[in-house]
Amino acid sequence: MTARTTYLDKGVVSAMSALSAAAKRGLGDPALAELVMMRASQLNACAFCLDMHAEIALKNGESPKRIALLNAWEEAGELFSERERAALALTEAVTVLTEGFVPDEAYERAAHHFDEAGLAHLIGVITVINSWNRLMVSRRIEPGGTFS
Repeated sequence: MTARTTYLDKGVVSAMSALSAAAKRGLGDPALAELVMMRASQLNACAFCLDMHAEIALKNGESPKRIALLNAWEEAGELFSERERAALALTEAVTVLTEGFVPDEAYERAAHHFDEAGLAHLIGVITVINSWNRLMVSRRIEPGGTFS
């Protein structure tokens, strides 16, 4: 696979980076933010983002086992907390908009574990990683590649 283009406007990179930083900061849980970004990247088959966020997660103390089992988080037993599981379920619902909406069950499950601001920031993290995934996948940026 060869990159179609590595060019990305610096203004876009700056705006997306600022949005990502604000959402992650507001969520207040860097480890969860990385799990969410990795799960969305798995669903979107974005090798660039998955590679980058797995590396960040490992550097920040995430276990290789949890990263390896993230794709099967629902079957991983108690390896992921109820709060993490709720965030991952919402990640899947927002990333794969089934019939054009996020099911009430996924939203309410997350709302049980996050206050209103936390839920808004979680949705922000999910939204921005989906945007990054689309920017990287559409241009075929490979893991470890450059994007600007």
